[in-house]
Amino acid sequence: MSEPQGSEGTTQRLPVLEKAPDQRDQAASAAAYGPPPVPEDGAGGGKRRFWSARRVPAGIVALLLLLVAGIFLYDVAAVRADRPAMHWRRELARQLAERPLDDTWVLVGAGVAAALGLWLIVLAATPGLRGVLPMSRTHPDVRAGLHRDAAAMVLRDRAMEVAGVQSARVRVRRKKADVRAVSHFRELDDVRADLDVTLTEAITALGLARPPALSVHVARTTRKKG
Repeated sequence: MSEPQGSEGTTQRLPVLEKAPDQRDQAASAAAYGPPPVPEDGAGGGKRRFWSARRVPAGIVALLLLLVAGIFLYDVAAVRADRPAMHWRRELARQLAERPLDDTWVLVGAGVAAALGLWLIVLAATPGLRGVLPMSRTHPDVRAGLHRDAAAMVLRDRAMEVAGVQSARVRVRRKKADVRAVSHFRELDDVRADLDVTLTEAITALGLARPPALSVHVARTTRKKG
């Protein structure tokens, strides 16, 4: 006596949906090297560099100011309590009163203080984070940046895909991408032309607000004679 189909204890083979492999390959390739998203209207301002928090210099300055202010406050409170001032403060007051302005140590101290002040002004007026390249904004409330080392790695991987390239070194600066490749076969002009096309597309795909200028140098590999 046979059991009806679909009863408990029986298994049914589920249908299998297949996708053409060429479609999956094309989708993966488009996702990997597709064009960057188009910025929306009003999503400007993405070309400005990112500002560094400068936590280390700010922490050092705050700590020094806290220590100096604490020592002076303690000394003033000691003097108010009818105790003698600290020896270093009396000696500092005497030196400032007796030494002339053209004294060597006075000039050295003034130069060091001026250099430190200028350094703090430069830190406060410059954005920093030179290693982060700002990317084009696709939304007015979102900013993105790409590290120069990561951009160089992407360009190097694309350069290694060009036929004839044996090795490649890429250095990305704020305004220039310097690519130095070594070719072990094919004509150098053909390799250089393919690198120009491939790397130009790669730089565009990075989606940077200010794409760096491309500089490509191709040399022939040198084999050591045994």
